Amino acid sequence: MNPALWRRVAGRLGASLVVAWGSTTAAFVGLHALPGNIADILAGDLDYPGLREAIAAEWGLDRSLAVQYLEFLGRIARGDFGTSYELRSPVADVVAAQLWPTLQLAVSAGVLALLIAVGVAVLTSGRGRISRAVASLVELVFASTPVFWLGILLLMAFSFTLPWFPVSGDAGAAALVLPAITLALPTAGLLTQVLREAMEKTLEQPFVVTVRARGLGEWRVRTRHVLRHAALPVMTLGGWIIGGLLGGAVITEKVFGRPGLGTVTLNAVLSHDVPIVLAVVLLAAFVHVAASTLLDLLYVLIDPRLKAP
Repeated sequence: MNPALWRRVAGRLGASLVVAWGSTTAAFVGLHALPGNIADILAGDLDYPGLREAIAAEWGLDRSLAVQYLEFLGRIARGDFGTSYELRSPVADVVAAQLWPTLQLAVSAGVLALLIAVGVAVLTSGRGRISRAVASLVELVFASTPVFWLGILLLMAFSFTLPWFPVSGDAGAAALVLPAITLALPTAGLLTQVLREAMEKTLEQPFVVTVRARGLGEWRVRTRHVLRHAALPVMTLGGWIIGGLLGGAVITEKVFGRPGLGTVTLNAVLSHDVPIVLAVVLLAAFVHVAASTLLDLLYVLIDPRLKAP
């Protein structure tokens, strides 16, 4: 790896740290900007003797704002998000216990959406007008369909009418099928549109003619060369995809009665459990920053032009 590339990687990693620091600072400022006493805000709906004194001691509310800020940064860096006084448990433990079901759902839906998008785009890009028009119409319908409505339709079809999949819960792989499809289809609808447009532009490039002149079949041309060059526009949507999957998981988990961060977050909002809400918001921001940074670094591997000094 040449020095220029190392500088590019180091610069992007440094930028990601700055964004993570900015997200943490914004959370601290937002918490202190809320009207009312910080101890009352963190206590939520609870009111029992000694609670607010314990909160003040834990969060150092009797110290200067600068000291509170530095301690807040240190705690977040250590993964210490405080205590959920509603659940009487460390926030990190509550979030960690519900993290896997949400990751399982989001990753499954993301992989399924990507497979659908790649398959449909490869089959329909540069083809006849009718096939592209039909595919575009179906994609537009899925991209415009609310997640909760799509989930209800799938439940009615494949859980109530045809009892193929469980109605709720997360017992076994079968319980993951409908939630993953529900979350994947809207994302796949948008990704397919972007990927097909990029592939059709790439198919018009001179290098495609050269590759075809070497005797490669159309399928290999599309999958080995055209798809690689068309992947960059899709990767720029990485942040949106992650945000959409995490946000859609909140609704999907409630529709299908699944455990996860979505259910925990909604319960925390309803009970005014601010420490958990704060932890989930920061976790989502950190995941977004990490994924965006990883995609930026992958650009270099996919597009050789970015390796140049």
